[in-house]
Amino acid sequence: MRRQRWSFSPEFKNDAASLVLVQGYSVPEASRAVDVHENTLRKWVQQLESERGGSTPKSKALSQEQQRIQELETRVNRLEREKTILKKATARCETNS
Repeated sequence: MRRQRWSFSPEFKNDAASLVLVQGYSVPEASRAVDVHENTLRKWVQQLESERGGSTPKSKALSQEQQRIQELETRVNRLEREKTILKKATARCETNS
């Protein structure tokens, strides 16, 4: 039988990792308190520490600041793709005139 894979919101992950980083819980204590595996919580703690250090994660960000950075990076990428498409369309129109 296959185990069900749980999905946690970035806010939940942030709150759980904050138990360790801010409130001084040990990883085992915090993992019991939020009912997640210790290794899972350790990954969240490492990711949150990294984000607080200024690194933008490849996965969904936990901190609000990094979430906003990811949203803005996505928007910039979309706008750059649109700009490239418009440049190509303009170049075609100029060569056809």
